[in-house]
Order: sequence, then C-alpha cells, then structure tokens
Amino acid sequence: MKAHEIDYRLIGEEMQAVEIELDPQETAIAEAGSMMMMEDGIAMETIFGDGSGSNDSFFGKVWNAGKRALTGEGLFMTAYSNQGMGKKKVYFASPYPGKIIPFHLGEEGGKIICQKDAFLCAAQGVSVSLEFRKKLGVGFFGGEGFIMQKLEGDGMAFLHAGGTIIEKTLAPGESLRVDTGCLVAFTPSVDYDIQFIGGLKNSLFGGEGFFFAQLKGPGKVFIQSLPFSRLADRIIASAPRVGGSRKGEGSILGGIGDLFDGDN
Repeated sequence: MKAHEIDYRLIGEEMQAVEIELDPQETAIAEAGSMMMMEDGIAMETIFGDGSGSNDSFFGKVWNAGKRALTGEGLFMTAYSNQGMGKKKVYFASPYPGKIIPFHLGEEGGKIICQKDAFLCAAQGVSVSLEFRKKLGVGFFGGEGFIMQKLEGDGMAFLHAGGTIIEKTLAPGESLRVDTGCLVAFTPSVDYDIQFIGGLKNSLFGGEGFFFAQLKGPGKVFIQSLPFSRLADRIIASAPRVGGSRKGEGSILGGIGDLFDGDN
C-alpha cells in the first residue's frame, strides 16, 4: 500500500516534538500515548495490526499485532485522520530528552531496522513489525535480543532516541563498534553482529559491558548519546533511599555524610 504523503516540521531542540500536517483524508499512525495535541477536524481511531492500513483478514491482523507485541509494543495503534475540508495539524512528542529522527523510507530502500520502543509515528501505509535477527550472538548478547523493529513502506516515519544523534555512513567493508544500548537504527544493507570486548579487566572493570555491536557497511547507522536505560540508571542511583536518607552527591564525604544529617 502506498503511504500517505504527509508534511512535517520538527519543533524544539532537546525535548522535540513533530508537527504533522495532514491534507483532507490523510492519516498518520502512532503508538498510544505519543500524541501531544491536534487541531479540530482530526478524528482518532484505535486500529489493530501493524498500522499499514492494508486490507488483511482478521487472522492476518492478529498475526501482525502479535509480531508487534513481541517487540514490547501494544497490540493497538492510533490513527489520526483529517476529516475536515482544509489542512489540519497533529503533534507528537518524544517521551524523554532526545531527538526525533525523520526517515523517508522510499529513499532508504523501503526499510529501516531499529531498536524496540524507538518508533514514534508515521504516515499511514508504513508497516511497523518485528525484525528477526538469526545470528546467535545477536540473539543472546545484543541487548535487544533476536527481535528488533522494522519499518517498511515508501512514506515518512519518525523515530525518537536519547541525547544527541550521530549519523554514520559506512562504506563497503567499513566497520564500526557501538555500545549495544547506543544503537538506534540502521539500513538493511548493514551487517549487524556482536563482538566480545576481550580482556578480563576490560570486561569486568571497563564499565562498558561484555559486548559491542559490530556494524559493517555499506549503509547508514544512527547512534544515540543517551540511551534511556543509562538515564534511568543514573536517576535510580540518585533517588532517595529507603528511610528518606539522601545520597551525598557532590560531597567528599558521600554516604558518610548521611550519618551526620539527622536522618540516621
């Protein structure tokens, strides 16, 4: 199915939103909870399946929804359709600090592979499904396991990722090693595997885990500087402990200072 030809505008820098302009009868699809606001004349509809809008049978839609569920997403998506006479706008926002990455899938070979939870919204006609990685190393140690998301079609799609986004274009045979959590997306021509860091000290005390993502060109790779898991770990580490005591962040005494703050 040919995707709807939507226009868009990115708003903001660190907490971005995307403004999507819909002509009459045009539709955008999105994950539940990502909509920020919409103008009068846009109708919402909960849809079942992969979001492509194809006329699959009921069992086909169940199969497509089940594949999405394996990536950690819900069985349902939301479609936003312009039922008015003129152009209307709907806005979608990133769920945490970072950037929104726009893709025209028709210019990327019709497919992008990305980490789960990266999809934000797209034009109707874009399919959001799973990508099964057959290599055992990727399956057991790749962070995202055997399953990643894939976006297929010929229209616009939008991903979100944490921090700053770096786009690398790899030449044929050129390789890049990436922290598995920092990998956001890559084009299907890129070969993706897992490499052991090597060295006992590096593995146990280097703070980077045991494995890198090994990416080999040709193709494009998109890297995020602040994976949500890393941000969450820092927040948890700085949160008040049981009993209300505080972590002495910035203090040379650290936790020892808590013994003298009246909470113990």
